[in-house]
Amino acid sequence: MEEDKRLSYFCLGLGIGVAVGILFAPKSGEETRALLRDKADESKDYLIRKSSELKETSAEILDRSKLALQKQKEQLAAAVDAGRQAYKETLTAKAGEAAG
Repeated sequence: MEEDKRLSYFCLGLGIGVAVGILFAPKSGEETRALLRDKADESKDYLIRKSSELKETSAEILDRSKLALQKQKEQLAAAVDAGRQAYKETLTAKAGEAAG
């Protein structure tokens, strides 16, 4: 969430900066367009970098989730096996008592 706010503030600041720059530009139209193009490229690079970081973070979270799920499966399987073993032992004990 915090990252979304920063990105929103960045885009808002960029838009305000562009608007103010156009209104008060002491440069010629061609120079202003070049400046705007440069700023747009910087923004594009920033967004690409942030999306790449987000993708990496998502992949890490997904991997950790998979590991946690696998661990839960193993624990559940062990619990089921222990329950089966206890059930078999109980049946064997009762069969021994009934025979004896």
